[in-house]
Amino acid sequence: MNASDIKDKMNAIDFCLLCAFLHVGYQNPLSSWTLQPNTLVLNVNGMRSQQVLKCLHSAAGFMNGDDKDILWKKNGEEKAQRGNSYLVQLEESLGGGLYSCHSSNGSLLNYTVVLIQEDFTKKRKILMKTDLAEYLKCTTQNFEGTFRCSWICDRMRDGKVALIRAGRGRGVECSADASGKHWTCASTESHITCSVDDSRDGISCVDKQYCPFAEEKHKIFFTVYFRTEHFLLESYSKQFYVSEIVKPDKVTIRKVNQSMIELTYPGSWSTPHSFFPLTFQVMQSRHGCKNCDKPCDGSTGAKMPMADSSSACLFELENNSGSVCVRAKDALGDSQWSEWSHLSTD
Repeated sequence: MNASDIKDKMNAIDFCLLCAFLHVGYQNPLSSWTLQPNTLVLNVNGMRSQQVLKCLHSAAGFMNGDDKDILWKKNGEEKAQRGNSYLVQLEESLGGGLYSCHSSNGSLLNYTVVLIQEDFTKKRKILMKTDLAEYLKCTTQNFEGTFRCSWICDRMRDGKVALIRAGRGRGVECSADASGKHWTCASTESHITCSVDDSRDGISCVDKQYCPFAEEKHKIFFTVYFRTEHFLLESYSKQFYVSEIVKPDKVTIRKVNQSMIELTYPGSWSTPHSFFPLTFQVMQSRHGCKNCDKPCDGSTGAKMPMADSSSACLFELENNSGSVCVRAKDALGDSQWSEWSHLSTD
């Protein structure tokens, strides 16, 4: 074996050792999937890993059949790597960004937004839990098929909606308009449209196939994906029947005379009321308003539930009643109570 053969063999051994080192030192992400066109999500576990991006998928797009002149930028900053492939370095939650490839004259050829989804921590960083110890709070005022889901963003990591999925059953396909604020999700069981509120703290939706007079066969599966300016992606999900998230608006109270009040159904409540009855909870107190911001909180007055299916019903007060608080809920399901309505009766 001559010196040239020995040198070639040593180079081959060095190359194999380098490949083995790279294989041990770096791993591929746990998984990858496409959030939207040109948006790639990498599920990482905190270890060092690598992801290959392709600029062009056809050699016909190369300049003079050679890809050496393709240059890459990350978030607008030119990188040293050249060619049709770019190796993204990932470590913990770092590595996300806007990767774009350009021709030698600077023309844009293609781009990929890389978002990082952490799998190594259970701590959520974008949303905070609500007063119900949930990340998403979903409610509806009636049985008309509309609902709203809200959240509280962490001020240190303000996120924006990147994707919405809402539907019943399987095979739900969702798409957004050009603004990215209006979404349509369709399947064989449902057709739901959603809009991100201008306040960016909630989403209002309509299930266009919902029938208030029929039993719900499938729950609504609702998922919203948030991304930060640092290209971190998190998803938050909730599933429910409309009947589980119903919360009526406030009851209207009117004093008829010194001993009688009239309770009126919220105008937003579903009709006919004989099919959608409410249960009222009445709380009377001898004293007037102690805390006028929340006059019904902390009261020790007796609570008396009563069910009624008429639009308005009369309620007789106790002789020594100084104030009355009333709230309502769906009489046929275990859903939320409305907020308290208050009336001074002195």
